[in-house]
Amino acid sequence: MTRNRKSAFALTLAGVMLLGTACGSGGGSGTDGGSKDGSKGGSKGGQKDVSISFIHWRGEDAKVFATLIEKFESENPGIKVKMDIYPSEQYQSTAQAKLLDGTTGDVFAAFPGAQFEAIAKAGLFTDLTNEPFVSNYNENLIQVGVKDGKQLAIPLQLVYNMPIYNVGIFEKYNLEPPKDWEGFLEVSEKLKENGITPIAFPGSDIGPGQFMNPMMMNNAPDEDIFQKLEAGEAKLTEDWWLKTLEQFKELNDRGYFQKDSLGTKKDAAGALFAQEKAAMLATGSYMLATNKEQNPNLKQQLLAPITVPADEAQYEGIHTTTFMLALNSKSKHAEEAKKFIEFLSRKDIAGEYANETGQHVTVEGVEYTSQELQDTAVWMDKKTRFQPRYFIMNGEIQKAVTNSIQAVLAGIDPEKAAQEAQAVVDQQLKLANK
Repeated sequence: MTRNRKSAFALTLAGVMLLGTACGSGGGSGTDGGSKDGSKGGSKGGQKDVSISFIHWRGEDAKVFATLIEKFESENPGIKVKMDIYPSEQYQSTAQAKLLDGTTGDVFAAFPGAQFEAIAKAGLFTDLTNEPFVSNYNENLIQVGVKDGKQLAIPLQLVYNMPIYNVGIFEKYNLEPPKDWEGFLEVSEKLKENGITPIAFPGSDIGPGQFMNPMMMNNAPDEDIFQKLEAGEAKLTEDWWLKTLEQFKELNDRGYFQKDSLGTKKDAAGALFAQEKAAMLATGSYMLATNKEQNPNLKQQLLAPITVPADEAQYEGIHTTTFMLALNSKSKHAEEAKKFIEFLSRKDIAGEYANETGQHVTVEGVEYTSQELQDTAVWMDKKTRFQPRYFIMNGEIQKAVTNSIQAVLAGIDPEKAAQEAQAVVDQQLKLANK
């Protein structure tokens, strides 16, 4: 995506619902630095410690964040950080409400797109534009956190939202990442013939919202397609989306997903992949470290299904800048919370976070030491497209789009599924024009 495109995207985002795409696990747990009023602790001059709340959805990162919080508290005596982590679906639906009274989420993470816009509309972001630590980041990669010329949130992660594949399995069967749709089907068939599930697909939670992006990126190369959908200028019953649903159906009908894919959650799909029972995992780069933890011998790389003839493909993959760090405008401890964001924005701290979690970051000058990050860094030079799903600003429309994928996998005809999804779009357009 060009810088102008990113700027345009950042200035036109409209609604934020914390999507699934991305991903998370765990429950409200973490590092407890004491009560909100600071009743726990306090040593200097009899003053009580200030306790700030940090909330996000990345259960996979709990251990690393706990270590970083310990380091922050050591460097900043008198400030304690209480971390709470929520499953991504729950975070999507409840995070904004948690921020309202200022007792939760002094520092919080937000998804780009629909959730970002909704929280911005509610006035819950603090303008970070003039904070010195903003200059630590790659300017082009943080534009999704800009609205009306103000840097309201700063995305920390650079994620590739496309399948991970098992390099060892591909090498064993002399397979290469396919360059077109027929090639993708041939690779999948070869894997199936050898008793390996081609694609572990978490159909009950994040799968539809993640896998839809590379599946549609070349079917609808117009980056404004979802803006046009929400403006009534495009429809889900048109070829670009109908073809995408038909290709989902083809993968399902050929048995290239695991059994009961609609009943499979992210962690279960990840386990299938880590156990080498599946050759591809339809999530994204954010799962690299978790997979390696489960199977240290795993060699991983990324690929995206090319759903068109090779000479018609405009994009090679999908990227997203996400986990947007923000300061709650309702916070009663804004200065302390700002210090924590500044800490996470340091090159050394961002580097520790990146290498321990297997995530590329938007902070400049970070040295990637983990093998997974070094291997996947090649994607920084490929032609990737910003995740299309995040251009859907209306939460109900976004849900209708992903639900249409689940409907097809449940046996509904793609044309009917597209019609039902478009009916939701039409209803939302009527409500918006009232």
